[in-house]
Amino acid sequence: MKSDFLLAITQLSAEKNLPKEVVLATVESALVSAYRKESFAPNQNIAVKIDQLTGKVKVMAEKLVVEKVTDSRQEMRLLEAKRLKADAKIGDLMMVEDTPADAGRIAAQTAKQVILQRLHEAENTAIFDEYASKAGDTLVGVVQRIEPKQITVDIGRVEAIMPASEQAYGERYRAGQRIKVYVVDVAKTAKGPAVIVSRSHPGLVRRLFEMEVPEVFNQLVEIKAVAREAGSRSKVAVGALQPGIDPVGCCVGLRGIRIQNIVSELNGEKIDVVAWDSEIANFIANSLSPAQVTKVILNEAEKSAIVVIPDRQLSLGIGKEGQNVRLAVKLTGWRIDIKSASDEEVERAEETARKQGETEKPAITEKVIEKQPAAAPAAKAESEPLEPVMPEAIITEPAVKETPAKTEAVPEEQGVVVPLNVLDKVAEGDTVKLRFAEDLLPRREIVIDDKNKGKNKKKTVKGKDTAEDGIKLKGKKRRNVTDYESEEIDF
Repeated sequence: MKSDFLLAITQLSAEKNLPKEVVLATVESALVSAYRKESFAPNQNIAVKIDQLTGKVKVMAEKLVVEKVTDSRQEMRLLEAKRLKADAKIGDLMMVEDTPADAGRIAAQTAKQVILQRLHEAENTAIFDEYASKAGDTLVGVVQRIEPKQITVDIGRVEAIMPASEQAYGERYRAGQRIKVYVVDVAKTAKGPAVIVSRSHPGLVRRLFEMEVPEVFNQLVEIKAVAREAGSRSKVAVGALQPGIDPVGCCVGLRGIRIQNIVSELNGEKIDVVAWDSEIANFIANSLSPAQVTKVILNEAEKSAIVVIPDRQLSLGIGKEGQNVRLAVKLTGWRIDIKSASDEEVERAEETARKQGETEKPAITEKVIEKQPAAAPAAKAESEPLEPVMPEAIITEPAVKETPAKTEAVPEEQGVVVPLNVLDKVAEGDTVKLRFAEDLLPRREIVIDDKNKGKNKKKTVKGKDTAEDGIKLKGKKRRNVTDYESEEIDF
């Protein structure tokens, strides 16, 4: 029958989720500290053994063999030593059993504190070893507390921390919510192991594909790369490890059922599954999906590429705020520059024209050199009179004849024609009368309805003013105008 002490150790190991051997070793080390303080010398070497069947505690102490004992805690007589070991002699060190009859209150309290401390350390070590092996895996946790800078998630034996930088943009969490998290890191701290989890890590998308797609789990389809902007969009490059398998179709599933489960877990985040290709040009073209690529120009020295896209799909290739091309850069690892087909044609035409100009340039320089001797007799021209040069200037141009034609070309316009010699007559002292356009235009008659005749008379009697040209002003009534008034201006 087991003793109460052994039953307590078994129960403790079950509560702490620790092996029984670890608990026994912890209790033995705690009893060593308690017994050394109570019944043995401070620097004496002692050991405690607990029988796993009966639970009996046995204390072994190291003693020196001497002829005359002065300190019974550290020394023993030669006769006693020979009873335990026949060839014992003076000066030997022997481990003998020296179990105290009963430990005091102080020793028991010390043993309790040491046992609790050692058990706590053993538990932290076991938790660290357990979750260190799960780094990079996906776990299911329950949200415990929501703080401004972090969220505490219960993942089993420990409470994990999800910092604000590891939270997906746009997601909202509530206490008691069950979520899948990705274990980023496990570290030892003074308060115990600290587990950092994430909802924005690209590894979460990879693990979700392994859970939902059997071909990925069985390594028939391999996920080559993952680029993610958490909460918005992700791109996944997949390749088949066995011929005859469509990697993109396996990941999407029948009617998109597999990819829809992943999208639902990520709260509606869009996922693009593209085919991986060993040819980097084809891989870059696929990474810009859903845009169609017409040409890819590679620069392997700088690890950059120029991608030509049709004009109607240029915005689709760039994406919202450049998101599509950013994800393609992360997915491929190459710097990508996007150009429209029209811009590429213009640049090609300019390049062709420049090359043609470079080839024709030497011929043009030869002609210029041939024409240079013709400018030699310039010195003689300076000494000659300037009379023969005058006829060469074209002075009598038909521009003077064209001016009257322009003035006569507007006969349809009605207006007042003023002679050009008016100013000359004014200068001589003659008076010239000018007439306005109203004098030349036919007079118009305004028919007044008999019904409104009385009203018009009443309105005119009131003495309200109107504009001189008969146009109704704001807040004023219109009066009848029969004749145009003409005025004469004397210069």
